[in-house]
Amino acid sequence: MSFASYFRDRTVWVALAALCLALDASAVPFLPTDDAQVLEQLPARNTPQYRQLKSLQAAAAQAPADPGLATRLATAYIRASRVEGDPRFLGYAQAALSPWWKDPQAPTPVLVLRATILQSSHQFDAALADLALVMQREPRNAQAALTTATVLTVQGKYAEAREACRKLSDIGPDIYRAICIAGVDSMANDAWRAYATLTDAIARAPRADAAARIWGETLAGEIAHRLGDPAAESHFKTALNAGERDNYLLGAYADWLLDQGRATEVVALLGRETRVDALLLRLALAQRASRDPGAAASIAMLRERFEASHARGDTVHQRENARFELFLGSGATSALPYAVANWQVQREAADLRILAEAAAAAHDAKALALAQQWMGESGLEYPAVARMLESARSPK
Repeated sequence: MSFASYFRDRTVWVALAALCLALDASAVPFLPTDDAQVLEQLPARNTPQYRQLKSLQAAAAQAPADPGLATRLATAYIRASRVEGDPRFLGYAQAALSPWWKDPQAPTPVLVLRATILQSSHQFDAALADLALVMQREPRNAQAALTTATVLTVQGKYAEAREACRKLSDIGPDIYRAICIAGVDSMANDAWRAYATLTDAIARAPRADAAARIWGETLAGEIAHRLGDPAAESHFKTALNAGERDNYLLGAYADWLLDQGRATEVVALLGRETRVDALLLRLALAQRASRDPGAAASIAMLRERFEASHARGDTVHQRENARFELFLGSGATSALPYAVANWQVQREAADLRILAEAAAAAHDAKALALAQQWMGESGLEYPAVARMLESARSPK
């Protein structure tokens, strides 16, 4: 998986877990329209996560000015966002930090969490400002270095992202630094070497924790997918067998299966994964491709969710919105504005692909040139996108 996307969905060492492709969410306060409206659905009762959340909520309510209790509660909410597939938990995390939300000199743990939440709503510059302050205070703060690399990679600032990865030297296990750098290098004209370096690093770290194994194998699978290497599937399956459910991994493997024409396997993989919009999108694509009778219901559910996000002014799901419109909705004319707007904010491989797909389908020369220029400047190795752009430019 791309380094940036992974760390919107996972945390290392400090247990901040969230912010994946489907889990990003605006933290704008929500106002209910009637007294019976459900504001929050906690994880299932009688589970350790549910009991922990209830305990932390009670403790924070008794001492609302205690930053230690607030950060513990916010961290638990961020983790719940990833596990439950419910982005509203990120809003609850912001609420937990409300006494310090606008404080430029907030405690360091608050700054790290605040940057994590800001990143989720694509407020990248604000997140970087908080992270820079953390690194001034604590140059060896691993989470701040990792999150900095995340944001810079999303923005396409690869040299700076690589430098942030290098700051992990001697802070934690070498495998994290190796995966971090491989993720950046794979986006910048060095995909094959990054893949070889990454797979070697994974092989030399047989005792790496589950987080590193899932991250490393998923990233290897994504690089192989972009390069057209069938080894991608073995990496995805290894990650799936690492023992921890991961929404990003499910989405990445589903994308590979869809590209291989194996839609029925995606339906089997994601048939119960309807809470997370990005997974529901892939399920709907697979159902449409396989003529599954559930396609109409999935498409209708997605359309309702996108309409609701538009009503809220939510602009963080534009990649998924573009993909929905192009393949399941109104077509290229509707998809292209979302793809272009998304590209102005984030520039990962998936963002480039949907931009190229929408531009080619709409025969939009300006958007095609935008995608082509980025491939030339970044050196991103993505043969399928390169062929798509070449075909779109060729006279018919």
